[in-house]
Amino acid sequence: MAPAVIDLRSADDPQDVVHRAVQALAEGKLIAVPTETVYGLAASALHPEAVARLSSVKNRSAGQPFTLAIKSADEAPDYVPELSTLAERLARRCWPGPLTLVLSNNHPDSLVHQFAPSVREAVSPNGSIGLRVPAHELLLSILRLTAGPVALTSANRTGDRETLTAAEVVEALQDDIDLVLDDGQSKFGQPSSVVRIEGEELELLRLGVIDEKALHRLSCLIVLFVCTGNTCRSPMAEVLMRRAIAGKIACPEDELEDRGCMVLSAGTAAMAGGKASPEAVSVMTERGLDLTAHESQPLGERLVRFSDLILTMTRGHREAILAQWPEAEPRIRVLCRSQGDVADPIGGPIQAYRRCAEQIDDELESWLSELELPAR
Repeated sequence: MAPAVIDLRSADDPQDVVHRAVQALAEGKLIAVPTETVYGLAASALHPEAVARLSSVKNRSAGQPFTLAIKSADEAPDYVPELSTLAERLARRCWPGPLTLVLSNNHPDSLVHQFAPSVREAVSPNGSIGLRVPAHELLLSILRLTAGPVALTSANRTGDRETLTAAEVVEALQDDIDLVLDDGQSKFGQPSSVVRIEGEELELLRLGVIDEKALHRLSCLIVLFVCTGNTCRSPMAEVLMRRAIAGKIACPEDELEDRGCMVLSAGTAAMAGGKASPEAVSVMTERGLDLTAHESQPLGERLVRFSDLILTMTRGHREAILAQWPEAEPRIRVLCRSQGDVADPIGGPIQAYRRCAEQIDDELESWLSELELPAR
């Protein structure tokens, strides 16, 4: 019997489609779903029979694990309780998105150990597990309402090309599946990149949407300084910290990114493209640092999400960021360990800028010692 096909683009009630898919998974059925990469084939990881059928339909040999699709990066520690810094960083920056992380799951508290033995063998045959949060709103809605994770693989037979449309799914798998959700052509038309993380080391197992150069940038340590206008305090902190890190790991400042470190600055009320104040430029020139090329930028969701450590000039800046992005709380700190503020020198004499730079510089050393920097 041919699978039921639902065209999402003409559905009267998209939420009804979500509920039908959730019910199908709960009943142990196989459903083909759109993702941002290629079409996927999904089965509930709580149904051993469905996962076994998934293996049969795929013609998947033993030892070739299925990915677990999860709701969000917040669920990753349920399966890998001791995420490395690098794994947490990539999950935070890339999910939802076209990246599959292969991680060790030997921890006794991993939820994988609660799966049926046959499911554990299907998703984690070699002591590791692949996790992904797809960037497709319909699939995310299904995952949010589904009990437990979903075993996910590309909707094709092993060795065949990936399917990019619902019609290709039906042609490839025919009556071996129960339901196909049609959302037109896949956005990227190529699979997710697959990366193995061992501690703080990254190994690219499959090149996909995210290329190797982008993965390197996404793996960098990012320190972000925040003030109000991003024209004096935070730009001075940025170049001072960049020099401090370069000295710590013994590399030229212009090679920091290649060594896996980025230092940025932004303002809670900044305009894009503004120049550093002349006084800040002058004070940094006195210290052998160049602020002439600085361009201000407003603080936004992407900067907050990507940054590993956000150092604010005042308590007010920290509170403003927390009000908008409370989930970033563990990564936001006031620069001054005393919880005091770095006074804004804007409009003051050059001496105020010098005092500001000295205060910032004095605080950086203690933060430098806490950063997980690359080896010299």
